[in-house]
Amino acid sequence: MDRRTLPPSFVRRLKAVSAKRPRTVIQHILRHGHITTEELQEKYGYEHPPRAARDVREQGIPLETFRVKNAQGRSIGAYRFGDPSQVQADRLGGRQAFAKDFKQRLVRVMGCRCSICLTKYEERYLQVDHRVPYEVSGDAGATTRRVAGYLLLCGSCNRAKSWSCEHCVNWTERKSKAVCRNCYWANPESYKHVALRMERRLDVAWTAKEVREYDRLKALASVRQEPLPAYVKGLLRRCLGKTFSPRPY
Repeated sequence: MDRRTLPPSFVRRLKAVSAKRPRTVIQHILRHGHITTEELQEKYGYEHPPRAARDVREQGIPLETFRVKNAQGRSIGAYRFGDPSQVQADRLGGRQAFAKDFKQRLVRVMGCRCSICLTKYEERYLQVDHRVPYEVSGDAGATTRRVAGYLLLCGSCNRAKSWSCEHCVNWTERKSKAVCRNCYWANPESYKHVALRMERRLDVAWTAKEVREYDRLKALASVRQEPLPAYVKGLLRRCLGKTFSPRPY
């Protein structure tokens, strides 16, 4: 979308964004019409381009994702402004930062471990995240946050959650809080779907002395020439004495 065709009210809204990362993305798109994932990484040093785009969306600014060819002819992702009428007027300023004492409350309730893979970490390595994505529910009532509405996630699980949520139709179009609450990424202990896919997940991490067990599993899977997840599933099937063939009820 050419800047000259943007409604003046939309341009004013863009210029009102003051946070550094979303402002950088916005200014680049205003000058060039779009910004690529390659430019976000190489020109601006953002190692996780979707996070930079997400920062803009969290300001209530609609962005579209599309594909372009880079100088080498490789297809890469790019972002441009979406429909100006889809601006979310209540989002200016983005999500509210999490206070240190709120994170400590989460640790006291949930323990110092990732809510997804259940691996124990030092507190500094855990990140606070909304159970229902900010893009769906916003940060309404942020001054009176309830612990039950948040998770503690390790960096790896937080990135996996972000990628899955950002590619979910409910995140991009429907914006149903109820759908999110029934998702694995909101309630890994009790869920009905994974980003609207009929799927069940078990995220397992081996730590410290357990690493030897993992290495043994990996070696055994290699001997059988099976991918490790398939080998582990096979072990579980044999242990349970069941198969995955459907049975009538």
